[in-house]
Amino acid sequence: MSHNNISLFIPHRGCPHRCSFCDQKAISGEQRAVTPLTVRETLKNAFEKPLSPDETEIAFFGGSFTCLPKEEMEAYLNEAYPYVAKGLCGGIRLSTRPDGVDEEILSLLSRYGVTTIELGAQSMDDRVLQKNKRGHTAKDTVLASERVRSYGFSLVLQTMVGLCLETEESAYETARKVISLRPDGVRIYPALVLEGTMLADWYREGSYCPLSLKEGVALTAKLMEMYQKADIPVLKVGLHAEKELEKSYLAGPYHPAFRELCLSACYYRVLADMLKTKPKGTYTVLISPKDRSAVVGQKRENIDLFRGQGYELHFVEEKNRQRGEISLMEGEEAHRCG
Repeated sequence: MSHNNISLFIPHRGCPHRCSFCDQKAISGEQRAVTPLTVRETLKNAFEKPLSPDETEIAFFGGSFTCLPKEEMEAYLNEAYPYVAKGLCGGIRLSTRPDGVDEEILSLLSRYGVTTIELGAQSMDDRVLQKNKRGHTAKDTVLASERVRSYGFSLVLQTMVGLCLETEESAYETARKVISLRPDGVRIYPALVLEGTMLADWYREGSYCPLSLKEGVALTAKLMEMYQKADIPVLKVGLHAEKELEKSYLAGPYHPAFRELCLSACYYRVLADMLKTKPKGTYTVLISPKDRSAVVGQKRENIDLFRGQGYELHFVEEKNRQRGEISLMEGEEAHRCG
């Protein structure tokens, strides 16, 4: 089932800390202040066209929504809730901090039709959290996740790869701890060095070395596989390409098609595993039409990599094949139709 977020970005609003990586305006592309009036106008325009209520949520992203002053938070919710009450959308989702969801806040959110709460965990390594000025601990994330669940909200955890002091093993440990919390979904964002952030200062002075694009893709692909094996949906990978982001970008694993690159790396490993006991030669790979670009790789990279190892691969789409379902056949059946 497809999903549609009517997204409203509130950069920096409510955040009690300025994290090492943070430049929300560049990340969201949002430069002007979002007010209850602009929320009203945005929602009015969005709901002028037919939308499937079961597949639509109003989403407050950026900042830490539940850390806003109560009056301001309720002003935003008052604009969104009527669409939930009328059955025009499935609910409201919002992003916030693990230390911003106490019992009083969760009770209030439940009265306003909030259905999903996304917590910016970022890491489950306290050394990484402290160094990057997050202002909360891994234990705070555990307790907040349990609290969010106890109120019946869907739980999504947002994580980052490549933060200062993070190692490959600590990234895997973060994923293992996130998996143990059984969220309904995760988001994975690469740590980028943006102008005006602490990471930019550390990068310039040489105390922080960001991941390269190749390193970021390889690590993120492995994390995606961990979540897939645990049956936890990866809702988003990478940052949305925005002019402001690209203007502020200094270093780190950024690419406008970052998720596609990571998926290609995942599929490369799937194919490599299928071929490891096969003799060199020609093979047909049966795939879903939706997987073609990721399986083949950007600029046909996966095809070229396997060709260099002595494997000539031909990809054939089968329209009834499920996404992620891959089969391997010896020889070439280029005219096979699904």
